[in-house]
Amino acid sequence: MEAPTTQTEKIYVAVSNDLQDGIKTLNWALHKWKSHPISFVILFVNHNTSKDHVHTPFGKLPAKSVNDEMLPAFRQQEQDKVDKLLSKYISFCDKVPAEILEVEKLDEPIQNRIVDMIIGLEITKLVIGFSVMKPSWKSRGAMSRLFYIHQHKPEFCELFILCGGKQVFMRGSNDEKILEDDYGVVVARIRDKKTFMDWLEKVFPERNSIDSPDSRISPRSAASTSLSASMASPGSLQNQWEVHQQEIETYFQDLCSSNMNFDEQIELEEQDSDVSRISEIQLDDVRQQNYSKLKRNEILKGKLEEARKMIQLKRKEAKDQSDRHAKAEWAICLSNTRAQELEGKINEEMNMKEELAKELEAEKETIYETRRDIEESRKRLSSLLELQLELSNKLQISTQAKSQAEIRLENAAYLRSAMLADIDQLRRQRDVLYRRIEFCKDKDAIGMAAKLTEPSLSFREYTTDEIRLATDNFSDLLRLRSGGADWTNVYRGKINHSTVAIKMLASTHDRSPQDLQAKVRLVGGIRHPHVVALVGFCPELKCIVLEYMNNGSLRDMLFSRRRNRALRWQDRIRIATEVCSGLGFLHSAQPRPFIHGHLTPSSILLDHNLVAKIKVFGWKEGSPESDVRAFGVLIMHLLTGRNWGGLVEEETMMGGSLLRVLDESAGSWPFNVAQNLADLAVKCMGFPNGPKPEEGLSIGNAMLELQEIRREANEEVARGDSCGGVDKEELMDVPNVFLCPILQEVMKNPHVAGDGFSYELKAIEEWVGSGHESSPMTNARLPHLVFTPNHSLRSLIQDWQTKTTSQISN
Repeated sequence: MEAPTTQTEKIYVAVSNDLQDGIKTLNWALHKWKSHPISFVILFVNHNTSKDHVHTPFGKLPAKSVNDEMLPAFRQQEQDKVDKLLSKYISFCDKVPAEILEVEKLDEPIQNRIVDMIIGLEITKLVIGFSVMKPSWKSRGAMSRLFYIHQHKPEFCELFILCGGKQVFMRGSNDEKILEDDYGVVVARIRDKKTFMDWLEKVFPERNSIDSPDSRISPRSAASTSLSASMASPGSLQNQWEVHQQEIETYFQDLCSSNMNFDEQIELEEQDSDVSRISEIQLDDVRQQNYSKLKRNEILKGKLEEARKMIQLKRKEAKDQSDRHAKAEWAICLSNTRAQELEGKINEEMNMKEELAKELEAEKETIYETRRDIEESRKRLSSLLELQLELSNKLQISTQAKSQAEIRLENAAYLRSAMLADIDQLRRQRDVLYRRIEFCKDKDAIGMAAKLTEPSLSFREYTTDEIRLATDNFSDLLRLRSGGADWTNVYRGKINHSTVAIKMLASTHDRSPQDLQAKVRLVGGIRHPHVVALVGFCPELKCIVLEYMNNGSLRDMLFSRRRNRALRWQDRIRIATEVCSGLGFLHSAQPRPFIHGHLTPSSILLDHNLVAKIKVFGWKEGSPESDVRAFGVLIMHLLTGRNWGGLVEEETMMGGSLLRVLDESAGSWPFNVAQNLADLAVKCMGFPNGPKPEEGLSIGNAMLELQEIRREANEEVARGDSCGGVDKEELMDVPNVFLCPILQEVMKNPHVAGDGFSYELKAIEEWVGSGHESSPMTNARLPHLVFTPNHSLRSLIQDWQTKTTSQISN
């Protein structure tokens, strides 16, 4: 069997415009039936709404005095306030279902209306607060109305009366009514001497006869008591008038219907006098006829009884007339009082009307000014509309132009993308060509070096025509530099498709032609990778042809302000090693060593890969120790980047002073490498604290120390690559030219292969050693298996690694 469903009980809760009291009333009801399935019907009594009055910003005014156009707006504002208040009541109920039922205000009192609703809606449970009865719970009228509801409600309705959110109970008799809380404490007490309703019931006999036929009260005393009560409380006259207005109207109708015509009264009096006269005549006849004494007594008794009844009737009529007179006096007094009150109200209304008239005049003036402002605004709006139309036309034109521009932009973007694709393709082709050019250059250099090493091509004499053709007849456009102890002018020239440097000897040269030619042939036989090769000689023009060095002298690279780039500290150590290697070769020549005698940054030249070579033509007399001392000064130039005019103090090259003089453009020098290089410079220059050259420091020993310093520098670079270098995950930020095509890693020792591409030397050697004869990039057969060092690429890679390491460390 299914369990019986619990029926939801409907609770009626009466609230008013007093939100605080209404919330307390709802809260009490929620707690009262919190464990029962209930729903609320909120009976809303609106005391602030009246058909005859309306709330405006100027206060409460008669509805007739408000403009017909503004009246709906004010009514809507009142309704909006009511809707907002009702929504707060609904939301407070939370999960309990609730509906709103507004109590319409009719002509009958609110207590009668509520009793009618209890009967009509069959309300079984009603919760009502004092605020519903208006104006306040302390008002005698509000308590009387609640007692009225309590006394006249049906028995099936259970009434709960709340005062300040707490339940109170009513008890009392006809003369006294008491209001108690749930602890039996008296909250309020009303002691009624005589209510106005009782006086009315006693004044009107017809009502009295209907309600209680046995009750009889003097109309005059009722009227006087009612009048004294109304005079005792002038503040309640208006409420009494509202309550008893209908009764007075009824009384007036009854008075009109019950009053007799004055002529009718006179006629009745005349009839009474005739009756009395007839009675006297009949009495005389009886006397004359000598009736018997008993018969006469009976007749007299009948006459006396008839007269007594007539007297009682007259007394009753007089009493009724007196009652009607008292009622009239009471009605007149109450009407006069109401008239005086209404006259006061009329005077107040007239004053208010005058004030409203003044305010109306002010409002009219404001409206006039507002209309004038509106007219001006309309004119400005008209001009703005014209401007808007003009701007709209311009906007339309601009939109069309924008559309056309977007189309052109799309076409341009398409052309740009196509051009970028072409540029990328051309860049790739350019890179391939650059690699091939480098390869060809390196190949030409290898071929040139091979040719120069051949005995038959080691040195030759050139004619005047060949020299003039190579220099375009000594054009100033091909002039390289001027000055020097042994040189006047230097030109760049082309001989047999090879770039050479042609140096004109000074005209004031004191050597004989035979000595000069012998020296040229002696120097022309020197061949070393780090010594500038002497290619030929023209005895007629007294000029020599030398190997061309693209990057000029080391002096220009270190000291010139026009230099386009700085030498990194790795390149400076390598240059020092190469210069030491060339100088060692000259000192070990047979049958006697070559002494340079003037080793300076100006006599060190750099090719396109920054490979250093010593310029040997024009040396002076000297000893190996002087060359070693000059080499120490050269290391000082490389360390500091300064053009030292003389010897450097030893203290400058030691400790913290060294850090202050290091060339910052070379990058971040490893301190141990820089200190070891400075120590070597001190030894070569022969400072008192260092070994003197004659004590055994030769150029060969310097070479051994330089090789150790260079190995230490390479380890520093390797540690920088492993600790702060580039990981394989970051290779996307590495320039592609730095990556080995085989290993896809940054190259450390790049070499150019026969296909024109640069590879890591170990990688390409393993590639060829494993049996491959084709190019890893083009898959074509390699023309040769000779791998040429790419010094410029290696230098660029080292610069990039140094910059990357410094950025990561920062």
